[in-house]
Amino acid sequence: MATEVPYFTNAENGYVPAKLAHRSAASSQPLRLLRFVVNHVIPDTLKFLLQLIPLALSGLVGLVLPSKKKSIHGHTALVTGGANGLGRALCLRLAREGCQVAVVDIDLAGAQRTVEDVRALGVKAEAFLADIANYEAVERLRLEVESKLGPVDVLVNNAGLLAVLSLSEGKPADLERIVNVNLLSHFWTIRTFIDGMKQRQRGYILAVSSILGCLPMPRTVSYVATKFAIRGMMQALQRELTMDGFGEKIVATTLFPTFIATRKELMDLLSELSLDEKLAILTPENVADSAIEGMLRGQVDVYAAPFFIRLFMYLSGILPYALTSLLIQTIMGKVPTLMDRTKKNSSAE
Repeated sequence: MATEVPYFTNAENGYVPAKLAHRSAASSQPLRLLRFVVNHVIPDTLKFLLQLIPLALSGLVGLVLPSKKKSIHGHTALVTGGANGLGRALCLRLAREGCQVAVVDIDLAGAQRTVEDVRALGVKAEAFLADIANYEAVERLRLEVESKLGPVDVLVNNAGLLAVLSLSEGKPADLERIVNVNLLSHFWTIRTFIDGMKQRQRGYILAVSSILGCLPMPRTVSYVATKFAIRGMMQALQRELTMDGFGEKIVATTLFPTFIATRKELMDLLSELSLDEKLAILTPENVADSAIEGMLRGQVDVYAAPFFIRLFMYLSGILPYALTSLLIQTIMGKVPTLMDRTKKNSSAE
């Protein structure tokens, strides 16, 4: 059950303006600046450079020599949007790893077809009809899955709507649905299943973003916004899990696939733009293999793309990642864990 935290502290007391400490005279500004450079800028720059070296080396080695793969044989996996395309391929790939699979989709007939294919691989599987954009529906889903297959150890947030819409296109209801399915559903499923993972001290969370979660392609503003948001959400979640002592026990992985040969409308669009011959179009099976392999090897980001794109994305992400780590450590200080926050709130009551 989620802990109640009083986030909106202004609700009862109203807005209270901040007061800045009295600043010293202008004549002392150069001295203050010098102290700041000596005490903060120089040490933090050295710390950043020291962080960057092992980060770059370990990442480059990881591109060539991946870490040891872990086993999920006998675990229960839940895949949203598992009826077709990439979701179906992920279900089959997890079944080959020995998982029993909960196939979740609003297309129940398609989910049942996936279940039949999964069972043919010798593992248990069940189809579940659920609108994962609705929190109450996700809570009911958890109870149904646990009663039929057991607690979920592997959560795959794959369901999504591919919408080629700019900001001013589509009805407001269309945009709300895109945000709810592509992003808000991740909040609901993770919030629902992560407590059980923490109690059992094991778990995997795989979120399907897109290469457009790194490269903002025009004419797909609504879709790009949700995929960028998933990227930030999962990075923050991974850091939070590490902070709370679950970094080695619960793996939070984000998948960034390039274009996948799934829906006909996407392939038609690429053909109209003359991009189908210029881009490496991946099969759902290729992407599913990369995703599960990366997840089981503890990778935070998995780029299902040609090697040169993976190398480019890795190199372009080194500096922001290192700078973010440094910023969190040096400016924010020690952020309280969720357990500490719970204790503080309990004592305040």
